Parts: sequence; C-alpha cells; structure tokens
Amino acid sequence: MPEAPDLEVIKDYLNHRTAGLVVCSAKVLRPTVMRSLAGDFPTDVQGRTLDEFRRQGKFLLAQLSGDRLLVVNPMLTGAFQYCGSSERLYKRTCFILSFSNDRELRYLDDRQMGIAYYVDDESLSQVPRLGEQGPDVLDPGSFEEFQERLRPYHGEIKGILTRGRVLAGIGNAYADEILFAAGIYPFRKKKALTQEETCRLFEMSREVVQEAIPVLRKRLGDNIHVKIRDFLKVHNKGGQACPRCGNTITQVSANQRITSYCRRCQPGLLLKN
Repeated sequence: MPEAPDLEVIKDYLNHRTAGLVVCSAKVLRPTVMRSLAGDFPTDVQGRTLDEFRRQGKFLLAQLSGDRLLVVNPMLTGAFQYCGSSERLYKRTCFILSFSNDRELRYLDDRQMGIAYYVDDESLSQVPRLGEQGPDVLDPGSFEEFQERLRPYHGEIKGILTRGRVLAGIGNAYADEILFAAGIYPFRKKKALTQEETCRLFEMSREVVQEAIPVLRKRLGDNIHVKIRDFLKVHNKGGQACPRCGNTITQVSANQRITSYCRRCQPGLLLKN
C-alpha cells in the first residue's frame, strides 16, 4: 500500500515533470478501477492541461484545467509509473494518460483493488473516504488536538492508527515503524496508553514519515512504480534481529495484514481469541 512517504515522493516527482503538460489521449484498460462523475473520462480529459498533483492522506489528486480532478486511492496494490510511450506495457496497467511530450502516466494495479475517480470540484465530496480522513501525518496540528481525536476510540492502537481518521497517510507498514519508534506494543488498547506514551506516538508519527521521504526519493529514482520497504526497521522483518536491542523480531499475520514488532522494545501480551 502506498503510504504518505511513498505518495509524497511520487507527488513531487510528477509535479517536477508533468506540470503544464497537455493530455493528448487517455485509455482505460481495466474499467473496474475507474469511476467517472464528470462525463466520459477518455473523451473529457483529452486536451486538458495538468496543473499539479497533491496528496491528501493516502490519496493522490491530479488537478486538471477546466475544473477537473483525477483522484486515485491506490489501496493495497496500486502504483504509478511515468515512462516513455514506447516502454513495455505491464499487464497490470489499468489506465493511461498520454502527454504532449510523448510520455505517459500509467496506473498499475495487479489486483485492481484501488479506484480512480474523475470528478469536478462540485463532485469531489462524493469520493468515498477522501473527506473522512483526519489531519495529515505531516501536518497533524497540536498534541492536544491529537488527543481529542483519539478520545472516541477504544480498540488496539495499531488499528486506530491505520484508520486515517486520527492521522491521515499511515498504513500497515509505517504503523509498525511508528509504534516501534515509540516503544508501544501494537496490540495495546488505546485506553491503556499513558500520557507519555501518547505523546511519543504523536511525535514519532511525523518523525518516522519525515525520515523515510529522503530515503525513498534517493532509492526510487525514476522507478516510482516500485515499492521499497527493505530499509524499514521492523516491518516485514520477522525472524531478524531488532536493530535496537538484538532480540528476534516477532511477526503476526491476521486478516491479510502482517504486524511486526520487537517483544523486548514493545512489551505486551497477545490477546486470546
């Protein structure tokens, strides 16, 4: 799943290369991923100028001329590719925007879990989950506001962190990293967190994401469609040594989601079924 650090790098990369380009044509190869609320997408988008990309939580939004936006929620398996029009087409390509510089922006999704919405400003509010997100993880507001947003929730802290309503932009991988940095057990109930732990969670959320961005920018280069997570400290590192204490990292799988943590640095007990 592209999360805030991934999408932040992709956003900057595309803005540097595509701002001001004209869409010459568009193709939808996998109609299941496209929802148009502003006419026929391939016909309507043709001839429009791409103004800029912006990120809103785990969504990427492309602003086009004439009051149009392309809003993409990549979900678990979506990715973006910017390449020459003659470059080999991946089978997982779902739609293509062809630009006036003979290059293309392609959306790839091998499981077609993500969804793109072609909308105007008035229908932007109809994009599911876009407006339900909380403040962005890179602009979270004050600690007091963070505490207030946490107040209604009573479940496990990792699940709360990934919902996007307390902080937008955090998914499964970076939730593991944030909780490790804060020294908090991922299955801990929110109500059991101390004031000090809640403060560490707030501070580490932004810090972990900020630190990942320059690493990803350097590692990705032009391959923005590639997912790079090998530099993370605990996520998907089950069985390896904890970088902080040397203990073996524990990895638990449930509901098609893995949780990785260090039992020594993040002490706690697994809940019984």
